[in-house]
Amino acid sequence: MSEPINANPKIISLEDLPTREAASDITSSANSKAAAFPSSALDSVFPISRSSLDEAYAALLLIAEKKDADGDVEMKEEEAPVLSSGESESGSSDDDEDFEDEEPIDEQEIYDLIASISDPEHPLTLGQLAVVNKPDIHITRSSSADSRGRRQRITRVKVEITPTITHCSLATLIGLGIRVRLERCLPPRYRVEINVKKGTHQSESQVNRQLNDKERVAAACENQQLVGVLSGMLATCK
Repeated sequence: MSEPINANPKIISLEDLPTREAASDITSSANSKAAAFPSSALDSVFPISRSSLDEAYAALLLIAEKKDADGDVEMKEEEAPVLSSGESESGSSDDDEDFEDEEPIDEQEIYDLIASISDPEHPLTLGQLAVVNKPDIHITRSSSADSRGRRQRITRVKVEITPTITHCSLATLIGLGIRVRLERCLPPRYRVEINVKKGTHQSESQVNRQLNDKERVAAACENQQLVGVLSGMLATCK
C-alpha cells in the first residue's frame, strides 16, 4: 500500500451526477450543486495520510482474521424495532395510518446520501469516481409479523459498489463508510446491505462477508484508527 491504488481514475463531473431535477433544470441544478458542494469541502479533509490508511487497512485485516479464527456464526434476521406506546390490542400501532402516508425513501435519496462521501485516497467523491451509481441501488419493501404478532414494515436497501480497480484494497473501507452513513441517516426499519458489484473485485466474496457481518462492522466502528478515517470520508457529506 505504498503507492496510490489508482492514480488516474475516471472522473465524472459534478453536473453530470444523477439528480431529481427535470432536464430543463439541468443547468441551474449544476450551478446549485457546485455551490452546495464546492471543491474546497474536499480540500479541507485531504490528504488523509498514507500511514492512516495503512493502519486502517491493517485494522480491518485483524478484525477479519479474528472473526475467521473464531468461526462464522449464522446470523438471525433482526426484528424491526416496534414502539410500544400507542400499540393497540390487535398488535398494530395507532400510528399505522400515518406511517402508510409517509413518502418512502427512494433510490435517488439513497444516492444523494452516499454520493458525496469522499474517497479515502483521492480528493473526489464516490459519485465522481462512479464507485456508487444510482442504477446499482435497489430498494425492496415488505411487511411481516414479529414473534409477538406485531406488524413490521421492513425496507431493504442494497447498494452495489464498483471499485476503481479489481484489486482495490480499500473496497472494504469504502463499503464500511457507506454502511455507516446509511445507518446513521435512515430510520431503524431500514436494513442495509452493501456488496461489491459482481465481477468488479478479485476478493468479492470476502469483502461482501466483511461488510455484512454485524459483528465485524461493530468491531470496526470501535477501532479508533478506523473511526478517524471514516470521519474524514464522511466530512464532505451534505
